[in-house]
Amino acid sequence: MLLKRLLVGLPLKTTQAVHERLSKRLALAVFASDPLSSVAYATEEILLVLILAGTVAVTWSIPISLMIVLLLTIVTISYRQTIFEYPSGGGAYIVAKSNLGDLPGLTAAAALMIDYVLTVSVSVAAGVAALTSAMPSLFPHREVLGLLGILLLVMINLRGVRESGRIFAAPTYVFIGSILLMLGVGFVQILTGQTVPAVQGKSGTPGPVEGLTLFLLLRAFSSGCTALTGIETISNGISAFRRPEAQNAAITMTVMAVILGAMFLGISALAYQYGVLPREDETVVSQIARTVLGEGPIYYLVQAATMLILFLAANGAFAGFPRLASLLAKDGYMPHQMAILGDRLVFSNGIIILGTFACFLIVLFHGETHALIPLYAVGVFLSFTLSQGGMVRRWLTKKGPHWRKKLVVNGVGAVATGVATLIIASTKFIHGAWIVIVLLPLLILWFRAIHNHYVAVDEQISLERDHRPPQPRRNTVIIPISGVNRAVVRAVDYARSRAADIRGIYVNVDKEETALIQMQWAQWGCGVDLIVLPSPYRSVVGSLLDYIEKLLEKDPDGWVTVVLPEILPARWWQNILHNQRALMLKAALLFKERVILTDVPFHLER
Repeated sequence: MLLKRLLVGLPLKTTQAVHERLSKRLALAVFASDPLSSVAYATEEILLVLILAGTVAVTWSIPISLMIVLLLTIVTISYRQTIFEYPSGGGAYIVAKSNLGDLPGLTAAAALMIDYVLTVSVSVAAGVAALTSAMPSLFPHREVLGLLGILLLVMINLRGVRESGRIFAAPTYVFIGSILLMLGVGFVQILTGQTVPAVQGKSGTPGPVEGLTLFLLLRAFSSGCTALTGIETISNGISAFRRPEAQNAAITMTVMAVILGAMFLGISALAYQYGVLPREDETVVSQIARTVLGEGPIYYLVQAATMLILFLAANGAFAGFPRLASLLAKDGYMPHQMAILGDRLVFSNGIIILGTFACFLIVLFHGETHALIPLYAVGVFLSFTLSQGGMVRRWLTKKGPHWRKKLVVNGVGAVATGVATLIIASTKFIHGAWIVIVLLPLLILWFRAIHNHYVAVDEQISLERDHRPPQPRRNTVIIPISGVNRAVVRAVDYARSRAADIRGIYVNVDKEETALIQMQWAQWGCGVDLIVLPSPYRSVVGSLLDYIEKLLEKDPDGWVTVVLPEILPARWWQNILHNQRALMLKAALLFKERVILTDVPFHLER
């Protein structure tokens, strides 16, 4: 408990929740770190595809980047409408479920959950790549560095939303400032004719292996669409903003989109102007910074800021995944524990589960950013499409002021993101997107199975209007003992205070020991009968279970209460010095109908 308090902090009162809300400045750091950080690898992913057709094909990176910025603009305007229409939280799950039905809602939720896990994995892997670009000696240790990064993020997020926002604010704004400084210096050099081509390694200028086809261009477009992942997180977390929540969320989303579009387009333009090509041992942003700024302190500032923002970009997922899981839990599609706030007023269970799955992906894909990217963006664009489609249905049904204008905005958003979804799914299918497509229906089936379980539970435990408690049942209390001591006498004393029909039970595995126990029981058993059970095969638990079964068969309407005297050592390690018969008996009886377990602990002193 002391370690938990040191790592997570002291618990917060429920009434303090309103004071844990975020200002626009902190919210930008918490929610926008994911999409803003994607500029560190989005351009590189476009170039990695185009270079397959040779260096001449790199010229297409600019029009592709412009198309992605146009798509970003459409999605941002569309989600602003969603924010104002669903001020309590208009994530894709809520919008799709309320307007299109349960199945589209669950599809959007499954897509987002997969995307959140991938966001953490990709962001941390890309952060490690930025670190190893500046310090190549760390390259063989990228898996361990990734796991340590995720563990650190989990601990920071468990401390609470506002505290994590304060921690993330400085790196986010340093990253924005350093990238804008790099872009400013780069464009000044271009305008003044001071550009120097980037130095390429052996892996930087491969020969063409494919033709420049429409499919290749679409594949490059789909790879660059990773720049848009995470922008929906603000619409999921409106309740985390200070009042007026919807207005502050919409302003934050607009600012985020403007900064994201400017940085992404600027990096793509500089990469083209300086002839930067992808390399295995160094990122595109690192090459641009090295070429534009030299290898002085500012270059290392850019790399350090990029590494930090990529690590912290996962925080958008840590803000979105637990909130989405809590909404699903409230609707009965996730375990109810996911809806419980932890000590620091965050959904701790969701944070821990997200971190666990992200660690699994880091190990599975050996911390390779480019191996994880093909799985990315399919889920998030599917959720974009379902969310915008839900808004279209809402305007057609609800109408209201300016509904036709709003319908056109969300309609364009639905069509644009729908086309992007088809492009991403088809072009990335054989490169790993098939995994996400297979996982989606499996997750939906899992949601349904959980929901069916909760429905069945509610049906079985609900009280009907004419239901009355039945007549009191006969209750037989048995006390299994392995000897006569103060712990047993205490259990007998408790049982005598609760019921009349009480029996001590002893399993005979040694005749001489049994005789001694009977003599002691006569003195200390307080008049309670002692029943000795035969056990020719020395199975204590088996003999007790057989006896209980006979009691249940004899009285089909009766209860059997098993009072277990249990000695608890003063120190945890001393448990290994005692037999675990009580634990085994608890495990055997827990799922038996009409059997009640009562544990009477006897605490040993130090």
